[in-house]
Amino acid sequence: MSSDVAPQVRPAIRNIPAYVPGRPPAPRPGVTTYKLSSNENPNQPLPGVLEAAVEAAGRMNRYPDMGCTALYEALSARFGVPTTHLAAGTGSVAVLYHLLQAFCEAGDEVVYAWRSFEAYPIAVAVPGAVSVQVPLTSDARHDLDAMAAAVTDRTKVVIVCSPNNPTGPSVRRAELESFLDRVPPHVLVVLDEAYREFVRDEDPFDGVEIYRSRSNVVAMRTFAKAYGLAGFRVGYAIAPERVAAAVRACALPFGVSSVAQAAAVASLEREAELLERVDGIVAERTRVVGALRGQGWDVPDAQGNFVWLPLGDRATAFAAAAEEAGTMVRPFAGDGVRVSIGEPAGNDVLLEVAARFTT
Repeated sequence: MSSDVAPQVRPAIRNIPAYVPGRPPAPRPGVTTYKLSSNENPNQPLPGVLEAAVEAAGRMNRYPDMGCTALYEALSARFGVPTTHLAAGTGSVAVLYHLLQAFCEAGDEVVYAWRSFEAYPIAVAVPGAVSVQVPLTSDARHDLDAMAAAVTDRTKVVIVCSPNNPTGPSVRRAELESFLDRVPPHVLVVLDEAYREFVRDEDPFDGVEIYRSRSNVVAMRTFAKAYGLAGFRVGYAIAPERVAAAVRACALPFGVSSVAQAAAVASLEREAELLERVDGIVAERTRVVGALRGQGWDVPDAQGNFVWLPLGDRATAFAAAAEEAGTMVRPFAGDGVRVSIGEPAGNDVLLEVAARFTT
């Protein structure tokens, strides 16, 4: 059959870059391997969470609650927001996909920092929108002045990733408020707070608090990182009612599984214990950052559960050396390497590789 009469994929889809996940280590005889490439929580499920998931799995012959009733009620109680201001999806990245589909048409612009989350260019391209990537500052932070200047009459959405994945720094409250004052009220500002529980910055912002006072702000969060539910895929947005309703309208029916909903509710019930585990990861992050800087590495401020090594053209070589030692990291060719904070033993292997790489 002639290709000119075959079904044609939209140009925007043909040109979408492939999402590259963090690779798991290959089993190797006599070598203990560690996966530090996907920003996962290294801890086992909290007591009670696994039991809730298993109990929900016993009803796998039934469809999940499409309205996420129990989850929305739990989030509503936790944050003091109406359930109509909530929209869940299969991870916060799915929530972003739905939001962009709801608010962007072909040719509309979406402004975000770069380098930032690798899924942003993909999510923007799906509805045919245009990415406006604003370079980070020399210390790997958002350049909010340049981002505000990049907003035009074609801009529909601005994304602020804080802490920024993969580089680490978080946006501070005062600078964010100043930035929001410069964004037109008809432009949606999505605050991607996937790693907010790990932030220990001197002036952190709370996206939910900011959403309460600004009609164009969306707080986007996930259970994948601090809560340790990466394998169940559940994230959510807290947004003005009209925005949340539009996101839900674009969502895949029955997308968030019964198991994911049950595990998320159980995790919220055990948040105090969860945050103690987060403190442990933050302490390990402090140790790793201190050791790397002691070796002479220029490590940006790390506010997530990962660190960034700005290796430039040496990124892939470093990743290969780490893999040879049994530790998988996430390279971004020509730019740098992101390393998740994992088990202390795995972090120690990473530090050994880093020490050899500087000599």
